[in-house]
Amino acid sequence: MKSLLKLRFTTIALPLLVTFLTQCAPYAGHHEHGAHDYLSGYNTAANHDHHQFGSPSAGGYWDGDGVQGAPKITIHLAEQKAYFYKGGQLVGLTPISTGKEGNHTPRGHYKVTERDVDHRSSLYGVIKDVSTGQILNDDADSRKDKPGPGQVFEGAPMWNFLRFNGAIGMHTGYLPGYAASHGCVRTPDYMAKKFYQNAPLGTPVIVK
Repeated sequence: MKSLLKLRFTTIALPLLVTFLTQCAPYAGHHEHGAHDYLSGYNTAANHDHHQFGSPSAGGYWDGDGVQGAPKITIHLAEQKAYFYKGGQLVGLTPISTGKEGNHTPRGHYKVTERDVDHRSSLYGVIKDVSTGQILNDDADSRKDKPGPGQVFEGAPMWNFLRFNGAIGMHTGYLPGYAASHGCVRTPDYMAKKFYQNAPLGTPVIVK
């Protein structure tokens, strides 16, 4: 009887424990650029699934190569989608992830004020041990979380960054299917590159 109960506990409890531990681990390892899951999603399985991360099939498309006309980006918060226009013609559409509760992406009319293909956040990131590279804090805020001796703050990667409102911009990032960022507009890598390549300084950005 004891053996039977032990077997039932093992077959039921062990898988639940494994699932719990997996879901509670926000950091799953290093990306080649040092990204971490919570802010950018580079290290999750989703980033290797091109239907989730960085593919034309990720619920969007790009048909703007060779099209002429003044560029414009429209970000639709309720739809969690961004639209790219050239001369009034829609040439690109992408799913996005905007600011979560408490960190909303503000509505308004803006313009691209900075372009940085290798941008990193100065506010959010990780605190690492310099000698071992071990992540000590995977959700660090540089305004309140300070690295100790032998430690360093590493800003979260925001590749293909298009700044349009203070610290807020569009950039490559993980899309969980809902608003989840600190205010920026995350975009699949493939679409982030297309938006970046086709949006010069001064490009109008409308958030509605």
